[in-house]
Amino acid sequence: MSVWTVVVAAGEGRRFGSDKQSADLGGVSVLGRSVATASAVSDGGVVVVGESRVEGVRALMAGVVGVVEVVGGGATRSASVRAGLASVPGSVEVVLVHDGARPLATEAVYGRVIAAVRAGADAVVPAVAVSDSLRSTSGGVVDRESVVAVQTPQGFRTAAIRAAHAAGGDASDDATLVDVNGGRVVVVEGETDNVKITRPVDLEVARCLLAEGFQDA
Repeated sequence: MSVWTVVVAAGEGRRFGSDKQSADLGGVSVLGRSVATASAVSDGGVVVVGESRVEGVRALMAGVVGVVEVVGGGATRSASVRAGLASVPGSVEVVLVHDGARPLATEAVYGRVIAAVRAGADAVVPAVAVSDSLRSTSGGVVDRESVVAVQTPQGFRTAAIRAAHAAGGDASDDATLVDVNGGRVVVVEGETDNVKITRPVDLEVARCLLAEGFQDA
């Protein structure tokens, strides 16, 4: 089953304070690391960035194996994913969607996601246990054993993700759209080191993980 990955990196990085996608992470940009891993497990890929960065990122990705196109994103994350999906060929059977700001996702987590889609799931999300105590905004206690923290890459039957996006809805992740559309969502084991670069301190955490030998994980 052919696999393509849409790497989404169209956010403005307001909480980071600058362009986090181009920040250095062990001699490679954050986006470069995300794309390199995605390309290693995919037959093709699309990188979605802000409109003003398309030409610059296209030049940077010209020599990256597996990256077929760099396209401009939309006003929301879901709109950006739809822009990426438009460049995925109709013959592709499995689509992965990955946040460019998660540069430490390994080929192993990609493999678990792909395997679960191939086994019949409409959507697959990697997730990790929540260690903090939780309360709802209404004041009630939330059982942390009943929830998980969702990550990317998320995987989908191509028909399922296209159908979920067809109505033009918006959500914080694509599995939510598939779920609302009646698809079957499966959870697989995520990775605690699969950090999302949101604030400058997150980049420092990622740098420490690399210094401790993460690259051999």
